[in-house]
Amino acid sequence: MIKVLIAEDNDLVRDSVVGLLTATGDIVVVSECTDGDEVLAEALRTCPDVVLMDMAMRRMGGMEALHLLHESCPETRVVVLTGTPSASRVREARALGAAGFLLKGNDPAELITGVRSVAAGGTAWSPPALAYLDAGSTAPQ
Repeated sequence: MIKVLIAEDNDLVRDSVVGLLTATGDIVVVSECTDGDEVLAEALRTCPDVVLMDMAMRRMGGMEALHLLHESCPETRVVVLTGTPSASRVREARALGAAGFLLKGNDPAELITGVRSVAAGGTAWSPPALAYLDAGSTAPQ
């Protein structure tokens, strides 16, 4: 089983992602967080394989939470999940150790494939995110 923590402040999006991932049978959602402050404590408590992290959350944003999570739980892999990508955010996420950057508007199958890939040690970069990385001559590993 792949253990996933979801950090998303929008109830509709969070509930949809939980339902989508739970229906796979091989992914279990171990925790749901609504802001960046909760992410670190929940990750330490649940030891997820993957964290799906929204960038824009109340109190502490996703990038700051990503930085703290990467320092405290280096074995946990993080995928940024956002509706509004930008070149600077994609590059920042990569520099902070994100294993992927996916868009909320993408095909749901891409999210499932991305979670599985990242849990197996791979990456999950949406085509627009890859384009931003390529334009900055920084390729994901």
